[in-house]
Amino acid sequence: MCRSHHNSTASGTPQLCDEGVEFYRIALAEGGATGAAPECLLAMGLLRRLPGAGGRLAPVPPDIAATGLTRPLELAVLAQQERLTSLQTAFSAAELAYQDVMRRDQLPIRILAAAEINPALEQAVAACTEELLTAQPGGGRGEAQLAEALPRDLALADRGVRQRTLYQHTVRSHGPTLAYIEQVRARGAGVRTLTEVFDRMIICDRTTAFIPAGPQREAGALLIQLPQLVEYLLKVYELMWDRAEPVTYQEGHQRPPLLTDRTRLNVLRLMVGGCTDEAIASRLGMSTRTVSSHIQKASEQLGSRSRGHLGYLIAREGVLDGPQPEL
Repeated sequence: MCRSHHNSTASGTPQLCDEGVEFYRIALAEGGATGAAPECLLAMGLLRRLPGAGGRLAPVPPDIAATGLTRPLELAVLAQQERLTSLQTAFSAAELAYQDVMRRDQLPIRILAAAEINPALEQAVAACTEELLTAQPGGGRGEAQLAEALPRDLALADRGVRQRTLYQHTVRSHGPTLAYIEQVRARGAGVRTLTEVFDRMIICDRTTAFIPAGPQREAGALLIQLPQLVEYLLKVYELMWDRAEPVTYQEGHQRPPLLTDRTRLNVLRLMVGGCTDEAIASRLGMSTRTVSSHIQKASEQLGSRSRGHLGYLIAREGVLDGPQPEL
């Protein structure tokens, strides 16, 4: 005899075994059956015990037997469909209210959670028709970020969208970022660098701006569509742009000028101002190791024995007395 647990799918659906098929065939031919029937026939409802017939089994047509098993499932599915419809109906009123308010009174400043930043940015950038301004503090960008940004920015250029980007001077020695810059510049984008970038900023068509919502840039962002505030951010951006150095490639060189002397002077100026190596690195978009290297080379040039002595020699020699580098 078959065993029902050996003749069922992983979901528990019973399966008819060869012995069951043969037993069922005989029961149909003889109008019934006695004795021990394969359990698969009983589990599937293809045989039914007749009351008062001494244990005799009557065959049941397959369509009737199937209905007995499928009807509970159909009722369960129907109940879930009704629950789904009820849930959709329950939220529809809230959705209508939300859409109505959003259409009538778009909030001019919104705080975006971390998960909302990229979708909102992608939507705003994709909608750009005239101009995209970005400021990217820190050093070179990650290769994955650049690979994602390049097709998007080239597509914007092909649509005639003007693009300007601000980086810090340290990207001038970062190969992947320079490769990206070279390609977007070839399509007409403007790229400049300066010692310090005010903060991350993206402005789309001079109507929508994104800035960090706090010190942790990835934790949240402000989406700003208040015209007066967007105008203020535009003035900040233009001020930084005017003070920045264009990224240009000299004939016969594969990289733009590194501006090493200017960067070193800025490191020394911040050091003399009391900034730690970590603070200098954060403001200038470089590693603490690079900061230490600049200070060490300055120490060697001036013959200092300590940081304090270096500060004294910088003041005595008037190293920082000339025109200050633009930030």
